[in-house]
Amino acid sequence: MKTFSAKKEDQQRKWYLIDAENQILGKVAEKAATILRGKDKVTFTPHVDTGDFVVVINADKVTVSGKKYTQKQYMSYSGYIGGEKIESFKDRLARHPEIVIERAVRGMIPHNRLGRRIFTKLKVYAGDKHPHEAQSPEPVKI
Repeated sequence: MKTFSAKKEDQQRKWYLIDAENQILGKVAEKAATILRGKDKVTFTPHVDTGDFVVVINADKVTVSGKKYTQKQYMSYSGYIGGEKIESFKDRLARHPEIVIERAVRGMIPHNRLGRRIFTKLKVYAGDKHPHEAQSPEPVKI
């Protein structure tokens, strides 16, 4: 019996829609990462991009459990002296809600060339409107 290995050109891409309204950030990110990677398919192959496109709407209405809303912090460092910037979850959600979900999903996919290619299939929008109606995305239940 031969081992099956998927090929990139044989993949049929589908579009999925995740509504993040009143959903936990980690559960939304985990579901999106699973679909992006293609781990929910029987043709999953670790070194091939077998995943589908994911559209996340209502990113500004995502929630977190416990005291993370005020205590969770995002840190970035420019490399210069005094170049450290710290922002709370509450502030980042108000400023750029898309970045919150994108960063959570990015941490759940591979940190290599394949992961960078997979990440381009994620589309996140703050409101409930998105420009991908023509692809007729299929709703996903979390």
